[in-house]
Amino acid sequence: MTNILDLVARVLISALFLLNGIFKISNYDGTIGWMEGFGIPGILIIPAIILEIVGPILIILGFRAKIAAGLLSLFCIATAVIFHNDFSDQMQLGSFLKNTALAGGFLFIFINGTKDFSLDKKF
Repeated sequence: MTNILDLVARVLISALFLLNGIFKISNYDGTIGWMEGFGIPGILIIPAIILEIVGPILIILGFRAKIAAGLLSLFCIATAVIFHNDFSDQMQLGSFLKNTALAGGFLFIFINGTKDFSLDKKF
């Protein structure tokens, strides 16, 4: 049962980022404009998309999941601080807390790794 719950948890925490990576591709110019509105160079959209697509796939498969989770945890903290720092806006505060909570979830994977239903355990 623990192995199944571990896999389900990895899928659930990863789904958001996988979908957001795909959405960034489908709204590439709009996302660049939004990022540049915060003073972030638009070229950084490329590594963000790569991380948001490759990282979740690695976590779901359980291949190099600790590395992917560590990078996604840092990504969550960075995006919380850069894009969701207007705490007078309840939506921004909620997004900040969501990102920090996700960072915590990724830290659990970073620290503990994956259970038996993962490629890391098979090799």
